[in-house]
Amino acid sequence: MIRPPARPAPAGTVYFSLLGPLTAVRDGRPLPLGPRKQRLVLATLLARPNTPVPVDVLTDAVWPDDPPRTARKNLQVYVSAARALLGSDSRDGRDRVVHGCGGYRLTIGEGELDTLRFRSLARAGRAAGERGDLRMAARLLREALDLWEGPPLNDLRDSTGVAEEAERLEARCLTVYEDWAETEIELGRAAVAVDGLRDLVERHPLRERLRVAWMNSLHQSGRQAEALAVYDDYRQLLARELGLEPSPAMAALYRAMLGRGRTARPAAAGREAAHGTALPAAPRDFTGRREELRELLALLGSPDERVVVVSGPVGSGKSALALRAAHLLGDGFPDGRFHVQVRREDGSARTPAEVLGELGRLCGVRAPGGSGVPAESAVTAASAETAASAVAADSAVPADATVPVGPERGPAAAAVSQGAADAWQRWLSLHRALIVLDDVPDEAFVRGLLPRSGPSSVVLTARGQLAGLAPVHRIALGALADGEALELLGKLIGPGRLRTDPAAALRIVRACGALPLAVGVGGMRLAVLRHLPLAEYADRLGDPSAALDELVAGDISVRLHMASGWQDLSADDRRALGRLAGPAPEGGFTLDGAMEALGCGERAAIRTVESLIDAGAVTSPAGEVTAHAALYEVPRLLCLYAREREEGRFSPG
Repeated sequence: MIRPPARPAPAGTVYFSLLGPLTAVRDGRPLPLGPRKQRLVLATLLARPNTPVPVDVLTDAVWPDDPPRTARKNLQVYVSAARALLGSDSRDGRDRVVHGCGGYRLTIGEGELDTLRFRSLARAGRAAGERGDLRMAARLLREALDLWEGPPLNDLRDSTGVAEEAERLEARCLTVYEDWAETEIELGRAAVAVDGLRDLVERHPLRERLRVAWMNSLHQSGRQAEALAVYDDYRQLLARELGLEPSPAMAALYRAMLGRGRTARPAAAGREAAHGTALPAAPRDFTGRREELRELLALLGSPDERVVVVSGPVGSGKSALALRAAHLLGDGFPDGRFHVQVRREDGSARTPAEVLGELGRLCGVRAPGGSGVPAESAVTAASAETAASAVAADSAVPADATVPVGPERGPAAAAVSQGAADAWQRWLSLHRALIVLDDVPDEAFVRGLLPRSGPSSVVLTARGQLAGLAPVHRIALGALADGEALELLGKLIGPGRLRTDPAAALRIVRACGALPLAVGVGGMRLAVLRHLPLAEYADRLGDPSAALDELVAGDISVRLHMASGWQDLSADDRRALGRLAGPAPEGGFTLDGAMEALGCGERAAIRTVESLIDAGAVTSPAGEVTAHAALYEVPRLLCLYAREREEGRFSPG
């Protein structure tokens, strides 16, 4: 049964539901939504309301494997059918579905779509809870959950694209259910949540927050033995499936239940209210990276992945990808989404204590004694072993070892104090937040900041591979495909100008190494120099001695970004990269070429090349191939910069 919106809509309004099968009603009567492909297009547009949906996303939803040559024309037919179904906007008479440079945008209001109403009610419920009005919070959250009628879009999940959207919607519903159940428990009305929590735990057995709420609801209802059994079952499941233990917070709750009678949920006071979002603006010119974005969103939406490393050369768009995903995830992280820049403006790394101090201020973390997590001035170098103990089991570092906080830093460098580290880990164990640590210099820097338990997730962006971190999931970025790079350039200079000389435009993006940073800077320069023919600019970029001079727009210089990456390398790696860049053809080099350039034997050449791969300075084939058969490459602009350094032509401009 389709539930009408809580706010009455004008007669004749179509009301859509995604929180269950895709359905639509007008004046209480169900509407036919057409053939399956048409419904897939409609579902994809509705899943991203009031937001441009790229044509490629729609194409993938309808034809995930092999789209026909007529795919775009067919999409136009399906979109026209959606327009006819939706009608015009009652406010201005315009079409509800319009096409622009970012794709198709469907305009729809809260009273016409269940997911928008759901989001509004959930936000109002959480706000009431933060004000201390728990009864109002429970009522609003329950009203939101009444819109949830089963797995979202369950009739269209055989499409991978729609299934991913549906999983994100379901994750939001689960989070709201957890909020509601915890509120009812705090009100002393645990019995109303017991059965629903049991059903959801059966469907999502590894979701710890659900388990904790179920434990508390059973315990408060006087069913102590069943509550303890929930913990035992979960502990055995984690050990069997993942080789892990329940979080310290859940273990503490279990021990507390063993020693007392019926009480309300003890963790409520320790779980601060959601602290909102502290993210830079979403990158407006984000282009391409569809597979990588899809993978990152799926990983962060999964209960099993806590840490994801996004790596790639300087200028490959790591930060843009991480921020794009963080903005899209929205309600999946009710306790906040936070971004922290790990480096200063000059490219030097901050200390872990400084970064933890900023995280503490953003998240409201309280260290022992009631003060916030201290910044660098309040920490001691003597407790650097905290970072080691957090990951000793994973990294084979002895638990009592002192872990350096970054490359080439002396023993006086500030480390994170034990109290601050414990306060941060406790906060992570009790909250579902997303932390983006941007431009991480090395593994040692972040070990003590990563969650040991709990539902929070961390995205690390880094030039190097951070090979010493385990277990983490890795997404490696390279250059953009030609089509993606051209699309990015077109966004900056205008598609009309791009079409005046497509061959020259292609030369420009290839001369930029198809790196988003360089293509973006080149595009911004061309956007100012409107008189400059594309062919002339392509000729300038094609000159190895002038390319980096041309890639400057205002205060943004590609050369300075390359310089920062260069400084990250060890002295040996810088020396080797300079030698490899000298004779390296733009098509790449082989192991034999590396041996000749480095003047060493095979084993030493392999170690050197692999060290540069680990540092993000050399790219290697994506698939498995022997060292002798592999074709390695120094990204073009880094190669030009390394030649400048080798030849003594470096200038900081």
